[in-house]
Amino acid sequence: MKLYPRLLSTKVAGLLGATLAAAVFTTAAQAAEVSVVTSGGFTAAYKILGPKWAKSSGNTLKTQLGPSMGKSDEAIPNRLARGEKLDVVIMVGYALDDLIKQGKVIPGSRVELADSRIGMVVRKGQPKPDISTMAAFKKTLLAAQSVAYSDSASGVYIENEMYKKMGIEDQLKPKSTRVQKTPVAEMVAEGKYQIGFQQVAELLPVKGVTFVGRIPEEAQSVTRFAAGIPVDAPHPKEAAELLKYLSSNGVQLTVRKTGLDSVKRTSGKAAGTQ
Repeated sequence: MKLYPRLLSTKVAGLLGATLAAAVFTTAAQAAEVSVVTSGGFTAAYKILGPKWAKSSGNTLKTQLGPSMGKSDEAIPNRLARGEKLDVVIMVGYALDDLIKQGKVIPGSRVELADSRIGMVVRKGQPKPDISTMAAFKKTLLAAQSVAYSDSASGVYIENEMYKKMGIEDQLKPKSTRVQKTPVAEMVAEGKYQIGFQQVAELLPVKGVTFVGRIPEEAQSVTRFAAGIPVDAPHPKEAAELLKYLSSNGVQLTVRKTGLDSVKRTSGKAAGTQ
């Protein structure tokens, strides 16, 4: 039987179209929407790295923000306690360890992401105070009219340990406020507080403030950020791939640009030192 060129052409086009449609359907079926909740300290790095992973993997990300601890509904432990289905949680390392002990996060899924130090801001246009030494830092705090810090790891440390260590707890506590949900720098930018403390990576992206610097190392507290996969994660395979990427050597330059420090590896070298 003889097929005319036009009919042959139509059949071939139809076959090609069906093949392409099947390929698109298969790809779509294989792609996953990975649900992530990240706490503030690693958020700036994640906002850059997450989309890159999604583009290269073909998956999509559903991202929400939530503190590592605290009483707010958005806090990661509270989300898991009420049964929210999440694939990845990015949070303060010791808070993640608590969730692992409680059986909420798979132990073997834990990866270490970055170290974070505390920084300080004042409202834009205000004089930049001296915090270059412990003596200058103490003088600045005592002279401040109001101080704000976060409802997460850095704020807990400042309120419960740093003030005592510096011998100024009685003078500072009455004029200090632990801020929930809202980034501390935003409150300082609005003029609600004179001085604000939070993880450096959480302060740098906020407009309307001047970043004074990291607090002196003698007063510093280094927070390790880590990530894990909840035990009932809908997409554990894709979640593991995302965590492998976020902790890889190749992303460390980006991590450091956001104000974080690379995690020190057992070899004694920072991951991805460039």
